[in-house]
Amino acid sequence: MTDSLFQPIQLGKLTLSNRIVMPPMTRSRASQPGNTANQMMAKYYAQRASAGLIVAEGTQISAMGQGYAWTPGIYTSEQIHGWKLVTDAVHNNGGTIFAQLWHVGRVTHPDNIGGQQPISSSALKAKNVKVFIDNGTQEPGFVDVVEPREMTQADIELVIGQYRQAALNAIEAGFDGIELHAANGYLINQFIDSEANNRTDEYGGSIENRLRFMGEVVAAMTDAIGADRVGVRLAPFTSLNGTVDATPEETYTAAAVLLNSLSVVYIHIAEVDWDDAPETPKAFKADVRQAYQGVLIYAGRYDSDKGAMAIDDGVADMIGFGRPFVANPDLPSRIQHGYPLAMHDPNTLFGGAEVGLTDYPDYSAN
Repeated sequence: MTDSLFQPIQLGKLTLSNRIVMPPMTRSRASQPGNTANQMMAKYYAQRASAGLIVAEGTQISAMGQGYAWTPGIYTSEQIHGWKLVTDAVHNNGGTIFAQLWHVGRVTHPDNIGGQQPISSSALKAKNVKVFIDNGTQEPGFVDVVEPREMTQADIELVIGQYRQAALNAIEAGFDGIELHAANGYLINQFIDSEANNRTDEYGGSIENRLRFMGEVVAAMTDAIGADRVGVRLAPFTSLNGTVDATPEETYTAAAVLLNSLSVVYIHIAEVDWDDAPETPKAFKADVRQAYQGVLIYAGRYDSDKGAMAIDDGVADMIGFGRPFVANPDLPSRIQHGYPLAMHDPNTLFGGAEVGLTDYPDYSAN
């Protein structure tokens, strides 16, 4: 039943051994000070290298891009060196790994960005959104976000340049490519979704205008490292972190058309995954498939059978399994052999050390 998950697939110049993706999951284990990837993280990702593709956790492109305590960056030489530990470990285990480049925009707090006011598409505070800061204990301290300031044209140009440099830094760090985080209510998403963007210039109003910032960021990164090494993550129907779009099907089909014209190597769609969430409309998936010629990845409430069916139906090319990878480092083997899945401890997802990160074992019948 799951055979289609284990067919090889071409991703740009890369040949992947299976169609199982480990999607980006924030774990907040970067070394302090400096938000640097480390040997513990290298072990975690290397344990999971049997995924056809790993997309590493969201990685801020600048100090202003950080939303939560203890997340890794990729804008200093120390951070590049830290990620090289990770990419070397994954490659030594035969894996393929992309960096997810991240700017959170308004989804942060001054305590996480050196006391500055956050930036966003517009001076609109995200409603009912909290982030966690380092409050001097081992436990993350949750606080409300604050009102951001609207980005000027100079801010926009600066951030586009930071994305471009971060893409170059990721390649220097040994990543096989990068994924632009344009989902889940973070900065790019704050431009795309109508209810988070009240600009009146060429970056606001129409769908074309609201997609412009994403398009300019992608163009800068593909120019720097090649379109065959750039993927983009979108979340058309989620309201995570307070971003909502009035016409998501129209907006995100237009996004797929734009990304096709920019020849990105994949689109990674995060579906809503809470228990009683609505299904992503079949007509929308068909429209995206028609609009976009590259590799399509879906992640959300997939089990192995549902994922294989999506590939068989031609809707998806690869499937992301998020939380199952936390407690099942050998997830592809467990799926292939029908072994039971372990459950993760939700208390050890964010912050801390090896416990809940690298101490989950491979399956053993004994």
